[in-house]
Amino acid sequence: MARARKESEAPNRDTASGAAPTDIPGTTVFDGIQCRNGYHLNMCCMSFNKAQNRAEFQADERRYLEKFPLSAEQREAVLARDYNRLLGLGGNIYFLGKIAAIDGDTFQKLASRMSGVTELEFRAMMIAGGRSVDSEVCVPAFHEPRSPGSGSRPESGPREKSRG
Repeated sequence: MARARKESEAPNRDTASGAAPTDIPGTTVFDGIQCRNGYHLNMCCMSFNKAQNRAEFQADERRYLEKFPLSAEQREAVLARDYNRLLGLGGNIYFLGKIAAIDGDTFQKLASRMSGVTELEFRAMMIAGGRSVDSEVCVPAFHEPRSPGSGSRPESGPREKSRG
């Protein structure tokens, strides 16, 4: 018999309506529907954990993708490296990052491309506290933008070892 879930264990919910948030401007919410839609796409990406599969993909991407029951739209989005479209087709960003890694791209470079800015602009935006709420595509901010060094995180640099 399954035990009842405690309120503290409940998934993140919109406190006003009690519903899971699904309409966040500029955001594809990875919910159960997205998970099911992207299952084979994400399993394809997980296959890249093995060097042999990465090499096979690099040798003939289209042929490698045929091993998985992807939709034609998912297959074409992978080949085009259209990551925003892949998110909409059920791709999980952490799995999709494996494709970018095969291409030699960092996650920061991937995110900048998806945001439509250069990598340096993306880095500066993140240091400044993230995308502005006034941006065309935004995610509501839960904190005020901070200037470098003014946040609650300690400054980066060597840490002294405790002597005691």
